[in-house]
Amino acid sequence: MADQLLFNPRTYDPAHFDPETRRLLRATVDWFEDRGKRRLIEDYRSRAWLADFLAFAAKEGLFATFLTPASAADGHQDKRWDTARIAALNEIFGFYGLDYWYAWQVTILGLGPVWQSDNETARTRAAELLSQGEVFAFGLSEKAHGADIYSTDMLLEPDGDGGFRATGSKYYIGNGNAAGLVSVFGRRTDVEGPDGYVFFAADSRHPAYHLVKNVVDSSKYVSEFRLEDYPVAAEDVLHTGRAAFDAALNTVNVGKFNLCTASIGICEHAMYEAVTHAQNRILYGRPVTAFPHVRRELTDAYVRLVGMKLFSDRAVDYFRSAGPEDRRYLLFNPMTKMKVTTEGEKVIDLMWDVIAAKGFEKDTYFAQAATEIRGLPKLEGTVHVNLALILKFMGNHLLNPAEYAPVPTRRDAADDAFLFRQGPARGLGAIRFHDWRAAYDAFAHLPNVARLREQADALCEFITTAAPDEEQSRDLDLLLAVGQLFALVVHGQLILEQAGLTSLDEDVLDELFAVLVRDYSAHAVELHGKDSATADQQRWALSAVRRPVIDTDRSARVWQRVEALAGAYEMAP
Repeated sequence: MADQLLFNPRTYDPAHFDPETRRLLRATVDWFEDRGKRRLIEDYRSRAWLADFLAFAAKEGLFATFLTPASAADGHQDKRWDTARIAALNEIFGFYGLDYWYAWQVTILGLGPVWQSDNETARTRAAELLSQGEVFAFGLSEKAHGADIYSTDMLLEPDGDGGFRATGSKYYIGNGNAAGLVSVFGRRTDVEGPDGYVFFAADSRHPAYHLVKNVVDSSKYVSEFRLEDYPVAAEDVLHTGRAAFDAALNTVNVGKFNLCTASIGICEHAMYEAVTHAQNRILYGRPVTAFPHVRRELTDAYVRLVGMKLFSDRAVDYFRSAGPEDRRYLLFNPMTKMKVTTEGEKVIDLMWDVIAAKGFEKDTYFAQAATEIRGLPKLEGTVHVNLALILKFMGNHLLNPAEYAPVPTRRDAADDAFLFRQGPARGLGAIRFHDWRAAYDAFAHLPNVARLREQADALCEFITTAAPDEEQSRDLDLLLAVGQLFALVVHGQLILEQAGLTSLDEDVLDELFAVLVRDYSAHAVELHGKDSATADQQRWALSAVRRPVIDTDRSARVWQRVEALAGAYEMAP
């Protein structure tokens, strides 16, 4: 029987969605399955542009249906911005290849400034381009400055007729070779400071738009382009001043969430291959899966992957229920970006240690999974950037809870309109959260949940008795170690919330928390070794180390679930 926790194309039926969403998700799976594994891998190896895939998406109206908010849908009842179904499609794209996901992801980023804009001309144009099957691009980063939007060198010179002439280059811009609309960030030459920022819409087919090159060796077209005296009319301007700055950050808030479910899809496909190979591989007269260390590694990979899915699914609910008075998603968002994607790397590494040389073979999906999984923690801000962001929420989250109405599971066919009216990108330190302890208390009978709860309580003690002083607060190396401890508490919280909503097998949950207890202890030891850690902090760190509760019968039951993945799915040739 198929594992209900993992995506399996053979049994996939997203019955919790509306009929058109179900049709489109299933049609996407069928398109990849009909294409077959050999063609999928060959396209990846040959760096072929995704023309066939984009033609399929255009024919089905896939991007237009999923990425047009209701406010721009002209009454089309199936078009909306629905984070739940967007997440489902991310997982499918990741399952078959990150190149497909990337073209979709940078389209989402390119649309962000448009859907946040009051420019009806630009919004109508974007909706029409989507309906024609066009892709979009997000012209933010630059070669000299990365995504440092304070330092943009894309300059807009007023033309005297209410418009501008734009000159400058952008670097690392996905879909820059084919985008019907590129949202470009720049600054005016006649206005100093943040009031001079401008977001405007450009067309990659315009003569003043010069495509320089693809900066990566991949089917992903990650472009460098240059504008030379590009005419920007008034109807092309999306945002000016501080609103342009906020649009950039809020777009990334929307877009970075997609990385977690792409990572999940990659890991799921790779896991089917890895477990099947290990089960069928005979070494010293026994299947590879007979060795205790192999069982541990594959079991750890499985429960980590389950944790990734649980956290991400629950985070969807907070995204969809967000509003001006509930901005909790701004913590859970960088958590999905930082924590879930780095968990994906661990999952792949654990499986790779088992299958060894098989992971390099050119006829496997695993070979590309092992490469592509590395990119996700590094896109939309590095791990360090997102971990530093997470730290802003630590005090209020752990020590200063507030009352909120319970957030339900959100799979309803609703438009997530708030994501395009998030408002100013500031005030993060003032955001309040519901009491994290409730989720842990609900599963206090599981020994490893109780043990991680002890470690979480210890972190509260650290904040109140041994927190970094003013000088240490400038030591990002030390703070990031603290951030990893906090991230584990939040990771565990949403996993437990989702486990309660889905009646997750408690063997799987306790086995997962045994892994998280080990992780917490490892990060505590890392903090102990930091150059600037005080004697009190060092003592605290060692006192927070815990050994997980071992239960060989529980581990054996979870292993049976892992072993059952052997042969459960193989992509059609």
